Amino acid sequence: MSNEYVLITGASSGIGLELAKKYAKQGEKLILVARRKDILEGFKEVYPDTVIFDYDLSNVDNAKALYQSTKEMNLEVKFLINNAGFGEFGEFIETDMEKEINMINLNITTLMVLTKLYLKDMVEKNKGRILNVASIASYVPGPRMSVYYATKAFVKSFTEAVRYEVRKTDVEISILCPGPTETGFIKSSNLDDVKLFGKNALYTAEGVADYTIKHIDKGIIIPGFLNRLGVFLSKIIPNFILLFLINIIQSRKED
Repeated sequence: MSNEYVLITGASSGIGLELAKKYAKQGEKLILVARRKDILEGFKEVYPDTVIFDYDLSNVDNAKALYQSTKEMNLEVKFLINNAGFGEFGEFIETDMEKEINMINLNITTLMVLTKLYLKDMVEKNKGRILNVASIASYVPGPRMSVYYATKAFVKSFTEAVRYEVRKTDVEISILCPGPTETGFIKSSNLDDVKLFGKNALYTAEGVADYTIKHIDKGIIIPGFLNRLGVFLSKIIPNFILLFLINIIQSRKED
């Protein structure tokens, strides 16, 4: 019996949970990581071929512990999905610094640590796949969410470079860049009444997961025509205009 697993971080809600459901229905064995253990346990009841860890990955030591646990349990990770992440809305001088430090730890450092640890194993075996979740935010600076946008720019730049480094192996690395998506991210990032996240601007987490799986062989995966159009326009619109527009769409609805 195969001992190969798909490992998904941030798997208790949103895109991570939808990807978990879809891969489980395909018969894949899963390793799910999130803080909300009750949701993971409920998932495991439906899909018994699931191993769960309730690590808080904003603590980078837990990322190392996760890797060590999977090695000790002889769980071979054939596909790593670095999905865990969160944002923070507000003017930089007014936002919570400790929350932003945790954001950098989760969105950047933990993603880098898990990529390095599992990628070494994959390259040694000359097989495997990694999907790092960035955002269309990775293409532009983000007034009112400056730290979050910067973390996603790191994810995109870092992943593209690493993908190039392993191009002569059979390890596949992709970047997922979703746009505004109806997930728990909106509430946790204090975005409920921000113009960008109006109901008509949102894609569903299930739709993003479907698109991702269908296009998993692409280097950069951008679900949704409007998101792809936005990325294209970001490359030709002058930066000072981009900053002006992003500041407007990321203002509160009453502003």
